[in-house]
Amino acid sequence: MRALRPDYLFSGGRVLSGASLVVQDGVVQGVGDAPADAEVVPMRGRALLPGMVAAHSHAFQRAIRGRTEHRSPSSEDRSAVSAKDDFWSWREAMYAAAERLTPQDLYAVSKFCFLEMARAGITAVGEFHYLHRDASGKPYADPNELDLAVARAAREAGLRIVLLRVAYARSGYGVPENPRQKRFIEGSVEEYLKNLDALSRQVAVGAAPHSVRACPADWIRDISQEAFRRGWPLHLHVAEQRGEVEQCQAEHGTTPALLLERLGSLRDTTTAVHGVHLSPRDIAALGRARATVCACPTTERNLGDGVVRADLLLVAGARLCIGSDSEVQLSPLEDVRQLEYHLRLLQEQRAVLDLERAGVGGLGARLYGVASEGGMRSLGLRGGTLRPGDPADFIAVDLDDPSIAGANADDLMANIVFGMERTAIRETWVGGEPLRLDFEGALPGFRAAMRRLWG
Repeated sequence: MRALRPDYLFSGGRVLSGASLVVQDGVVQGVGDAPADAEVVPMRGRALLPGMVAAHSHAFQRAIRGRTEHRSPSSEDRSAVSAKDDFWSWREAMYAAAERLTPQDLYAVSKFCFLEMARAGITAVGEFHYLHRDASGKPYADPNELDLAVARAAREAGLRIVLLRVAYARSGYGVPENPRQKRFIEGSVEEYLKNLDALSRQVAVGAAPHSVRACPADWIRDISQEAFRRGWPLHLHVAEQRGEVEQCQAEHGTTPALLLERLGSLRDTTTAVHGVHLSPRDIAALGRARATVCACPTTERNLGDGVVRADLLLVAGARLCIGSDSEVQLSPLEDVRQLEYHLRLLQEQRAVLDLERAGVGGLGARLYGVASEGGMRSLGLRGGTLRPGDPADFIAVDLDDPSIAGANADDLMANIVFGMERTAIRETWVGGEPLRLDFEGALPGFRAAMRRLWG
C-alpha cells in the first residue's frame, strides 16, 4: 500500500490540498489521510488528476497525419484541385493508407499512436476499429487478427483498451459498392456477431455498427439488442455529415438519432459519436435516453464537419465525452477546451458550458470530467474520478510548468483545462504504476511502416 501525497489532488470532482491518494493492487483504496501501514510517497510540486480517455479513436489514421492538409485533386481533372475539400475528399486519402497496411504495419502505427496518447495523459482508449480483412477483402485465418494487433499495441503501451469492433455492411443507401472498403465489410450480421463474441474472450469489447449510412436498420437493431443483452457499450457514428443525414432521410424518412430511437438502440449505454448535425428533436431523444455524445472537436474542425452543440445536449440530459478520432493531434485538453471555445465563437459569449455558475475553476472541473469520467462511462468502465474503488489511473502534473505556474487550489482546474501544455504532464500512471513510454523502441517499426506506405 502506498500513499501518494501531492500538493493538490483532483478527486471526486474537487481539488484537495495536502490529501493522500492511497493505492493498493492498482486500485484507489482511499483519499485523505495516509494509513499507518502505508508507504508515504511525497510528490511535492505535483498535482494528481484522473487519467483522460480517448473514447473514439482510429489509431491507424496516425499514419496519415500531415498528408491531407491540402486541397485534393479534382475527381474530373486530376491536374486541377478540387473546388471543395471536405470529409468526403479526406476519406479518399484515408483509404490510401487503409488499403495497404499489413498486420505488422497496423501494430507498429497503433503502438506509436498509443504511446503518444499516454504522453498526453490518456490512460484508456475506445478503439473504433473497422479494418478486418486482408487487402483483397478475404478474411484472415483468425477473423480478428487485425483487432488483436491493435489490442496488443495498446496493452504494450500501457493503456486500457475497449475494442469497439465495427460492423460495416455497405457503402451507403443507394450508393454503388466501393472497392476501397473491401477490408471493412463482413458478409452478415451473424458473421459480425460471431467474430465480436470470439474477440470478447480476449479483450474488453463494445459493439459498433459504423453508422446508419454503412449499416441497414436490421443490422443496427440486431447488434444493439445483442450489445444490451451482453452488457457491452454501443457506439455509432451519428450525424457527422449533412450527407449522412440526407441519406438517412431518403432511406428511412427520419434522422439518424430518431431512427436509433425507433429501433430501440438509444439507451444510457449508447454513445453517438460526433452528433454534429442534430435537430432539436434529435437532441431531445438523446437526452431522454441519457445517451452519451462523443465529441471529437479537433477532427471536427480539421474536416470542417461543424460544431457539437454541447450546451443544448447537456440541458436536454445527454452526457458528453471526447475522442481523438483521426489522430491529427493528440491532446485531450485541447479537445475539451475546444468543446467550449467552439460555442463561444458561435454565440459570441464566454463560459457557455458553465451552466451551473460554478465559480472560479468550476467550468474547468466540469470539462475535465468530460475528458475523464465521461469517457470511462462511455466505454462501460468504472473510474475517471479517483474515488475509492476506482482504478488508480492518473497523471502527475508539474505545478511549476510555465503554462500553469502560479495556480492555486481555487483556479487549478481552470488553469489545467484552459492553459496547460503537454509539457506539464510528467508521468502517466495506469493501475497504480507509472508507464514507461518507450518511444525509442517503437520508432523503428513505426518508421518502417511509414516508409512502406509513403516511400
